[in-house]
Amino acid sequence: MTYGQVAAILGQPRAARAVGTALAALRGGLLGTVPWQRVIAASGRCTHRDGLSASVQRDLLEREGVRFDRRGHVDLAKVRWAGPRRELTTRLRTEL
Repeated sequence: MTYGQVAAILGQPRAARAVGTALAALRGGLLGTVPWQRVIAASGRCTHRDGLSASVQRDLLEREGVRFDRRGHVDLAKVRWAGPRRELTTRLRTEL
């Protein structure tokens, strides 16, 4: 899914950058619990500013079967998550 999708699900559709900042701040056990590698840019690429994290993200996604083209993009039409059911989105917004 994209950073914008996560932001929209949380009720803040213009907060994609904040989602990226929050995921970049994950440390310790959260790195193995939160599937951060599954969140990419709307352009279909890994966008971490440091090359190491971007290559780690790509490697993790490739291990999950995600294919990248020569330019380092994925086909979002094929791999993007459609999003949660409406009931889940409503519950998440209420809980947050």
